[in-house]
Amino acid sequence: MARFGEGGDVKHVVMFSGGVGSWMAARRVVEQHGTDGVVLLFTDTLVEDADLHRFLDEAAVDVGAPLVKIAEGRTPFEVFRDVRYLGNSRIAPCSRVLKQEPARKWVDANAPGARLYVGIDWTEVHRLAPVVKNWKPYEIEAPLCRAPYLDKRQIIDELGRRGIKAPRLYAEGFPHNNCGGVCVRAGQAQFAHLLRVRPESYRIAEEQELEWQGAIGSDATILRDRTGGDTKPMTLRAFRHGIEAGAQPDLFGFGGCGCFVDAETPDARDR
Repeated sequence: MARFGEGGDVKHVVMFSGGVGSWMAARRVVEQHGTDGVVLLFTDTLVEDADLHRFLDEAAVDVGAPLVKIAEGRTPFEVFRDVRYLGNSRIAPCSRVLKQEPARKWVDANAPGARLYVGIDWTEVHRLAPVVKNWKPYEIEAPLCRAPYLDKRQIIDELGRRGIKAPRLYAEGFPHNNCGGVCVRAGQAQFAHLLRVRPESYRIAEEQELEWQGAIGSDATILRDRTGGDTKPMTLRAFRHGIEAGAQPDLFGFGGCGCFVDAETPDARDR
């Protein structure tokens, strides 16, 4: 088994995503195995909220295991341009290129044979099977899928008791602490929320989508308009205009943050 730093063989790798669930998962790992041989692995999309890094650093100190930050080097929209495919709720190349592949490369090089841990909790257990499949032959565990069962509010309360402030995206009403709230896997509800609380971030995403369309020569969009029973592409600009005119978004369309759940390979039928 490869060695990492001075801590000896890497036996346990926690996918340290920046969400509170991954912190609690890491806590359970070190409670069971100690900190020797444990590594916390974060893959950076380069568009994360600055407060995510503050949280990662403080949470890693609390866990007591080394934190490794890696980055492929591109942002999501740079990936979309290079692969000529715009990420959306069904297929998001950024997840594979910026999260899955760099993590797999690091684990293969530094921790072959290690057991891997994800922050999926008992309310998301349906997401675990694809992760197990994608990471074969590595063993995958989701510590929060076993008792004691905690919800996100309880985990945030425990963070507070340990003197750690939860990531600010949660306080701003986002369900996940990823990509600064601009996750292409998210739906209308989250983009409407993004427009309200982070209008500058929304503006940047809106412009990047239009730039991508112009560069690729495609009318593909992140969001879809399903009014009237038909599904049509809907740009973030058109969505914003609708919201400003009083249109009601899909209130249940949050979605988001499935970066370690593999998506099918994009092909023409998804246009």
